[in-house]
Amino acid sequence: MYLIVGMGNPGKEYEQTRHNMGFMCLDAIAEKYHLVFQKEKFGGLYSELDKNGEKVILLKPQKYINLSGEVIKKYLDYFKIPLSNLLIICDDLDTNFGNIKIKYKGSSGGHNGLKNIEQHLKTQQYKRIKIGISNDKKMDTKNYVLAKIPESEQKQLQEIIQNTVNIFEDYFVLTFENLMNKYNHKQ
Repeated sequence: MYLIVGMGNPGKEYEQTRHNMGFMCLDAIAEKYHLVFQKEKFGGLYSELDKNGEKVILLKPQKYINLSGEVIKKYLDYFKIPLSNLLIICDDLDTNFGNIKIKYKGSSGGHNGLKNIEQHLKTQQYKRIKIGISNDKKMDTKNYVLAKIPESEQKQLQEIIQNTVNIFEDYFVLTFENLMNKYNHKQ
């Protein structure tokens, strides 16, 4: 069994914001499989699918992004999902918009949602897809990550989301090292 988590903040006011990259990517995966997020448990909305004979849970934590770790931990424990089968999809302020970094471990890089995950899982060793959102040093970080993605970046946003759907597909057929080799390059 696998747990794929899209990071984001619940609520209409946060839709299409940089901090909700994880939610947007998970929505695209769900759309491809004609799934909806109707099931609710432990402060998260989820959907399930069968992928190559494995049960996969797609999770959108409904606590604010900075509190996602508690929700994720409850899902791992309840469904008895090994940490090695956890994949987090989140935004990354330190990576240029459009670039994707796939990692199997590492620090939070200052991302409060990842800090909270590390706090609850008691490790930095979990797989993640980090989607670059760039950083506008002229803006307050909180205002920047909670800002809507501008119209000028919408075409590139759709490409990023499609790339993430492709990564999701390959995640179940490639080794994680081969997945990193295939997708970890600047665009």
